[in-house]
Amino acid sequence: MSTEHLQRQEAIEKLRELVDKIDIGMLCTFIPESDYPHAIPMSRQEVDEHGNIWFLLSSESDTHQNLQRNTKLSLLYADVSNYNFLSINGTGEISQDSARIEKYWSNIVAAWFEQGREDPHIRVLKVTPKDAHYWDNKSNKLVTFLKVAVSAVSGKQMDIGREGDLDLD
Repeated sequence: MSTEHLQRQEAIEKLRELVDKIDIGMLCTFIPESDYPHAIPMSRQEVDEHGNIWFLLSSESDTHQNLQRNTKLSLLYADVSNYNFLSINGTGEISQDSARIEKYWSNIVAAWFEQGREDPHIRVLKVTPKDAHYWDNKSNKLVTFLKVAVSAVSGKQMDIGREGDLDLD
């Protein structure tokens, strides 16, 4: 596997590509009285031009409560079928931005908020990545499997993908 560290705009584009492709990631928040993170699956609403990732959530959720006490979080994305993975550490900022709620509202979101767009518990979560690392397969799963098999039989290293840090500053 080759290493490819990406900087600024190229890093943001890679982040957006992987998050948009995978969509649902595990959002991990931290509980002060526990040694373990609290993780839930979340579907992103948008990755903006600065690399921030936006979500909608409920103020009644454990995630919201955890972020009130500690804004640090991690997002973990995995597309196992294509061997694409992304790990993000960052901070969360919660708001009641009505323009963003309107922008992100959909029938899928409506399923989570029984009172509709006017539900007083809807919150917007902006995740600002501080550091990120990715593993990206260069080809499809079958080709990757064949390259791994050839490497195992021949002892030669085959380039089966890329990994690297994303410098988003």
